[in-house]
Amino acid sequence: MGMTSLLFCGVSFALPLFVAADTCNDSYMNDEVISEGQPFSFNCTYPPVTNGAVNVTWYKTPSKNPIANDRHLRIHQDQTWILFLPLALEDSGIYQCVIRSAHSCYLRAVNLTIFKKHWCDSSMEESPINSADEFQQTLLIGKSGSLICHLDFPESCALDSVKWYKDCEEITAGKKYLPFGTKLLVNNIAEEDGGSYACSARLTHMGRNFKIRNYIAVDTKEVGSGGRIPNITYPKNNSIEVPLGSHLIVDCNITDVKENTNLRCWRVNNTLVDDYYNDSKRIREGIETNVSLRNHILYTVNITFLEVKMEDYGHPFMCHAGVSAAYIILKRPAPDFRAYLIGGIMAFLLLVVSALCIYNSFKIDIVLWYRSVFHTARAPDDEKVYDAYVLYPKYPRESQGHDVDTLVLKILPEVLEKQCGYKLFIFGRDEFPGQAVASVIDENIQLCRRLMVLVAPESSTFGFLKNLSEEQIAVYNALIQHGMKVILIELEKVKDYSTMPESIQYIRQKHGAIQWDGDFTEQSQCAKTKFWKKVRYHMPPRRYPASSQVQLLGHTPCHCKAGKCNAATGLITP
Repeated sequence: MGMTSLLFCGVSFALPLFVAADTCNDSYMNDEVISEGQPFSFNCTYPPVTNGAVNVTWYKTPSKNPIANDRHLRIHQDQTWILFLPLALEDSGIYQCVIRSAHSCYLRAVNLTIFKKHWCDSSMEESPINSADEFQQTLLIGKSGSLICHLDFPESCALDSVKWYKDCEEITAGKKYLPFGTKLLVNNIAEEDGGSYACSARLTHMGRNFKIRNYIAVDTKEVGSGGRIPNITYPKNNSIEVPLGSHLIVDCNITDVKENTNLRCWRVNNTLVDDYYNDSKRIREGIETNVSLRNHILYTVNITFLEVKMEDYGHPFMCHAGVSAAYIILKRPAPDFRAYLIGGIMAFLLLVVSALCIYNSFKIDIVLWYRSVFHTARAPDDEKVYDAYVLYPKYPRESQGHDVDTLVLKILPEVLEKQCGYKLFIFGRDEFPGQAVASVIDENIQLCRRLMVLVAPESSTFGFLKNLSEEQIAVYNALIQHGMKVILIELEKVKDYSTMPESIQYIRQKHGAIQWDGDFTEQSQCAKTKFWKKVRYHMPPRRYPASSQVQLLGHTPCHCKAGKCNAATGLITP
């Protein structure tokens, strides 16, 4: 029962494979005749399919068992390759690969024939042309061409020590021949350059070394009697945008018939790229690869720029394939104006925000400096006489109102009038004796540019602005009739304005308040302190006749740490 189940499982597993293989499209078969004892590989590719994601599996017919992927085995699959290290006589047969993609399946086969052949024996000299294991290549008389040593192996194999032979004698570099990696460049081709050639190389795989030999039967023909002209599918005399300093690899894709031996290379200024940049090796030609199809071969030879420099722009780099040639020109990418625009807008916004932050932080000093530099010496033209009407709480004689009187009657005139050149109207100091209070207030409030109101927490205790008095008339005229700007000064921190008259609450809400933070020392009488700068900022710009400076010469300015007053005129600068 157990054996039956096992057999049933095996059949169930293998049956889909057989069915899938039978439904695959049969492409074509390659015939390969190789001498024993050397490495051999074949890549299972089918361009319409293998350009994308595919699954490749190798088999040796008629066996349905896939070739193992173990790289230590003599015969194994290496990605899409089948690899023999080395070939043996019993390896002859048909090997088939199945290429499966998401929507298609293709079969490709290689008929491998292995035979014994000794290196450079007499049979090679007797029949040098069209031997079964020889590559057929053609050189055009009077031209320069190249022979190819076909060394197509997966990346796991390292190839080096390539040598070239003609009639079993090693070829050295000279005017006639120039070994160039897997190519042998032949200059000024003559009829006698035909014959038997060979190339050898050392292959290293998993620490083991193998010897590879290729036999090439070369025929020479007159110009025009050769095969078809090779077709360069890319580049197409086009330009590509490459950033300065970038790493770049450009492929030259060529389609050519199998019998052609055209030289495929990159040149600059009619010189091989590797020779032109021999010193810096900044730009190099890569190893040529090819894919063999039924009637032609797809060649790819690339050029690598380790670092693109300014000298590379606008310079044609030519890909040559026999008489065919095509160039590529590098050019710098067009400026991304969107990036510049966005960067400019961001820089402008950053500048505006920075300017606003700076202005907000130093607004008072900037405005005061501007006023001091660009002040006018002409007489005012607004028909006003006073810069501010000072309104302050009147305390009973028995209360502690001495400090308020000192501030209003001594410090305010000292700073704003003597140091700053302003003119204040202070009721109780500037009216004429015998004048009616209402008339004095009504007449003089119209002659002022600002209303300065001083308040303290205890102001409401003494009925501040609650009776028809100087204060009520002044506030009414300032807010209702004349629309004057109001400067509200808190003598002490007022936490609750709810007990204050509505007019004061309105002023506090609309214009804010300046907190008195000084005392009654000499330092508090200097216009350069922070408090007085705020007051001066809310005062109108100084506009006084030229003669007013002479009137203030007798004042001796204060000396403070924040700055110095103008000793010549008695007027302060910011």
